Amino acid sequence: MESLYRKYKNSYLSYFLMYNFYYLSWALFSALISVYLMAKGFKASQVSFVVSASFLASMVTQPVIGTWNDKYDRKKVDTVLFLIACVGGIIFMMSDSLVMITISYSLVLVMINGVNPVMEKLATTSPYSYGKIRIWGTIGYALGSQLAGLIYDNISPEAVFLAFVLTMLLCVAGLLGTEPAEGIHKAENGEKVRILDLFKNGKYVYYLGLCVIFYGITNMSNVFIPSMLTDRGLDVGIASVILSIAVLCEAPLVFFSYRFMDKIANKTLLFVAMGLVCVQCAVYGFNLPMPFVILATLIAKHPAGMLYIMVNLKVVNTLIDEKQQITALAFVATLKNLAAIVFQNIAGQVLDATSYSHLFLLCFGCMLGDLALLAFFRIGSGNDKPLFN
Repeated sequence: MESLYRKYKNSYLSYFLMYNFYYLSWALFSALISVYLMAKGFKASQVSFVVSASFLASMVTQPVIGTWNDKYDRKKVDTVLFLIACVGGIIFMMSDSLVMITISYSLVLVMINGVNPVMEKLATTSPYSYGKIRIWGTIGYALGSQLAGLIYDNISPEAVFLAFVLTMLLCVAGLLGTEPAEGIHKAENGEKVRILDLFKNGKYVYYLGLCVIFYGITNMSNVFIPSMLTDRGLDVGIASVILSIAVLCEAPLVFFSYRFMDKIANKTLLFVAMGLVCVQCAVYGFNLPMPFVILATLIAKHPAGMLYIMVNLKVVNTLIDEKQQITALAFVATLKNLAAIVFQNIAGQVLDATSYSHLFLLCFGCMLGDLALLAFFRIGSGNDKPLFN
């Protein structure tokens, strides 16, 4: 038994279990949240309130969870957090009141979002290449989206959250087997970086303005696209298949990032990511036939988001001094949560008063404005500082 554990310890299987089931669990719990809550009789504005509360709670607690991971044993801390998420999932499954649904949903998302930066770092310090680990996140999220629809349709909506608990436990089993390289995550001694210093960089401040619109629109869309698809007549199962395939569409970007990310200029990459979202919103907003809606979902929903994740790293690497880059990236993440809160609540009010087509026409207008702002953004190509080779 002991020799079997030694073989399992730090094996590829342990990283597979941890990464695959972490993202699979995340998808199970959140992919159909709008469909689930609206089927229980809640309004779109109430769904937005639940989701916004989780963003706010995550924004407040993420730095604390990061500190715990630096100060205490990583596996013990994250195991406890994942077990708390399991408890939150059970409470959510049994809740009917808006208050308890909001509290339990926020509890689960706080645990999952809080550990997310740690998960990304672990992938870079495992004995295996980042791509071989990160791809299981993409596959896991796609499988989770598909599994959520199958369970919702064929068993019961509540069973989705029981499955979340089981897959979260599999993630813990993987986590306990990992032994990544230690020491390189420790903060270096030196001058303390202040967040306010970043605001002396005008280009960085301008970039934050671009991020607010992009992240606000994409986060809001990710919540309401499933219910938009079902509102247009698709079964939950079919919608889940579309959403899971859409996740897999980002896989080529992960695999082949070394071929283009360090060769195409920052501004061009930003235009591509924002342009994809702009087209997606136009297709939804102008109420085009379902084949166009499905195509837009596949080519834009996740690929645009993954591209922006990578170009965000490149832009910050271009604009910010190396010793301030982690602080700069952390502030972008905080702003992402703030934008999500604002746009979620606006979207809920718009949906209560009008329709999905009106909502996405408004989003289309916002993205056109973001592209106009991007046209005046002066930034270097960033190709002189390779990140993805």
